[in-house]
Amino acid sequence: MLGQVPSPGPFEACPARLGLYPVLPSAAWCERMADLQVGTVQLRIKDPAHADLRAEIARTVAAGRRVTRDSAWFINDHWREAIEAGAYGVHLGQEDMAALSVDEVATLHASGVRLGISTHGYYEILAAHHFRPSYLAVGAVFPTTTKVIATAPQGLAKLARYVKLVGRHYPLVAIGGIDAGNLSQVLDTGVRCTAVVRAVTEAADVAAAVKGMQREFARRASHG
Repeated sequence: MLGQVPSPGPFEACPARLGLYPVLPSAAWCERMADLQVGTVQLRIKDPAHADLRAEIARTVAAGRRVTRDSAWFINDHWREAIEAGAYGVHLGQEDMAALSVDEVATLHASGVRLGISTHGYYEILAAHHFRPSYLAVGAVFPTTTKVIATAPQGLAKLARYVKLVGRHYPLVAIGGIDAGNLSQVLDTGVRCTAVVRAVTEAADVAAAVKGMQREFARRASHG
């Protein structure tokens, strides 16, 4: 890929089976996931001027440490604050990654933090691969109302192709419009992690929704 800053080398690895991956808007939501022992969680606060940003990140990092098994908790966008708080990982979009200088990418890599990068098609997968991240997020699989995305929904057939082409090199995180109703179809593609938003935040019974989706992951894992 032309025009990108040099890559400092592969980022630290994360689990191949990240499983259910709630992406949540506050530390309070993340703390609820710690109470349920959810292994993979992301705090996504889009406002860089959020008055309590550092406190929210610190609370989220602390909550992740309460998860006793396979804890892989990520902070979206705010990588400097995440590193400062001792976060396990950070997640960056394509534009965020492209905006980093050589020194900033080197700082990110040297911190030992895990890195996830969003992708929306083959070109962006190649662009992300240049940096050898810990995982790749691929989507949006289905239409979603939680984020404005310029590309059309990828669909299940394309997700299955991504799994075959890239899945042996990176953990893939399917994202976009995924909920309990379509989770089984998504996992049929072979992907081992699905990010969810409204399936958790709009659930009538959050604990029941999370545990129900986790059971589907566990069932798949038990069958290899």
